[in-house]
Amino acid sequence: MVSFVLSVLLPLLLGTSAQYYEMMGTCRMVCDPYNPKPGGASAVEVKKDVNGIPHQPPMAQGSRGEPGRPGKPGPRGAPGEPGPPGPRGPSGERGSKPAHPALTAAAVGKNGDADGVNSSAGGVRIAFYVGLKNPHEGYEVLKFDDVITNVGDHYDATTGKFTCHVSGIYFFTYHVLMRGGDGTSMWADLCKNGQVRASAIAQDADQNYDYASNSAVLHLDSGDEIFVKLDGGKAHGGNNNKYSTFSGFILYPD
Repeated sequence: MVSFVLSVLLPLLLGTSAQYYEMMGTCRMVCDPYNPKPGGASAVEVKKDVNGIPHQPPMAQGSRGEPGRPGKPGPRGAPGEPGPPGPRGPSGERGSKPAHPALTAAAVGKNGDADGVNSSAGGVRIAFYVGLKNPHEGYEVLKFDDVITNVGDHYDATTGKFTCHVSGIYFFTYHVLMRGGDGTSMWADLCKNGQVRASAIAQDADQNYDYASNSAVLHLDSGDEIFVKLDGGKAHGGNNNKYSTFSGFILYPD
């Protein structure tokens, strides 16, 4: 106890200005009084120095700099609402059908129309429908001699041939009745300029009659010939009953 008192009072008695006090043992305490150090400025003096700094004038504004680079485009926005329908446009001029160049006014039908042409409508009219009166057999052209329709007069009953005068697409069909009873068969061919384009056969199987029929859609040029030819067998005529017939018409010209 005496040692502790001496350790505290001894520095004071010696008149030292030391500001650190050390305790005996493992405990050490250092005290730093709030008294200002020798030669240091007091808080009042510091405040006066700060207040004594003259007010600085504001900085002058410089010239405007160059514009920066444009930024990246943003995302695409949502599509807008559809606008109202616009006004209706004016009607176009009505077209006209030109007359076919292959047709002339020289060929005029009974009704005053051009040969195969309806002059009032400007459309091509070509069609025929004929029947077979007399029987045929062997290998020969069937001469359909019963003319029912022959618009344009392009079918010739004396030769049994249809001759094209207007190039275009045509439809043809034929039905030939076989005259059987002897166990034979009959073949009938649709020919274009002698080349077979459709064939049909009728067989005598426990009956006396059978039909050979077929159809075709063909492109014809002016001067082409279409006919039906037997390729063996016998064709029944039928007088005026039209058992065997041949027909065709133009679908549209070139």
